[in-house]
Amino acid sequence: MEEANKKMRAKPKEQIGKVVSTKMDKTVVVQSSRKIKHKIYGKYVSKTSKFYAHDEKNVCKEGDVVRILETRPLSKNKRWRVGEVISSSEL
Repeated sequence: MEEANKKMRAKPKEQIGKVVSTKMDKTVVVQSSRKIKHKIYGKYVSKTSKFYAHDEKNVCKEGDVVRILETRPLSKNKRWRVGEVISSSEL
């Protein structure tokens, strides 16, 4: 009965994007793009967003494709953390 009353945590939001900057310590900037349909013209337009993500072990490099997960606020701009590196860039 007690377990039924416990609050269940929601699954965190996920984004997949490309690492565009690793100049900060334990932080990467991930750029995610999506296609949306224009309301009037019906043409698909590409929109991009940049997210600051926490990278605890500094394993990400520029050009890597990563999965980021939403988390509690870690700093003024950081609200995401790196979940996994999907594909690595060979520079």
